[in-house]
Amino acid sequence: MANYKARILCLMAFLINFIVGPSLATDYTVGDSAGWALGADYTSWTSGKTFTVGDSLVFKYTGSSHTVDEVTANDYNTCSVGNSISSDSTGSTTIALKTPGPHYFICGVVGHCGGGMKLSVTVTAAGGGGGAAPASPPAASETTTSPPSTTTSPAPPTTTTTTLPPPSATATNLPSSCGTLSSFSAMFFTFVAMLLKLVLS
Repeated sequence: MANYKARILCLMAFLINFIVGPSLATDYTVGDSAGWALGADYTSWTSGKTFTVGDSLVFKYTGSSHTVDEVTANDYNTCSVGNSISSDSTGSTTIALKTPGPHYFICGVVGHCGGGMKLSVTVTAAGGGGGAAPASPPAASETTTSPPSTTTSPAPPTTTTTTLPPPSATATNLPSSCGTLSSFSAMFFTFVAMLLKLVLS
């Protein structure tokens, strides 16, 4: 009987790890119904969203009219495509967010990035507590220099650099998959509770 209970507990641990873990990832359709197109406001689109390692960005667009180029912060700011990290023009591009930190995307067609087809997101580590706001364009830095010390031993001037954080979101927009995830979670944990009751009785 003890061997049976151990097998059930191992099966439950496997199910929790295998089924629930991946189901927490979210696929975000960039621009929602507007897609990846000129005229969409991607800064507003990211507002209130928290991107986590394991999530994906889905870019939907007309294949030959646009591209999705992942670029550096500098290339994002200057709309430069010469050094793209990756580029795709198939019409439906899915980018898996595999690493935490800022990620930058632009359309590589001449004039489109300057016309607003650029997206920056900040990805948080999985299980990192969330709460990080989506990236704004790279923040400006403020540098303050204090005068040299007037003591008997000369001291070099000190320089303090402060990077401004991105603005925090004022509203929480949950991804459309949250309702499905909530229902799935409720059913899954009810099933787990029933199994535990069976095993422990």
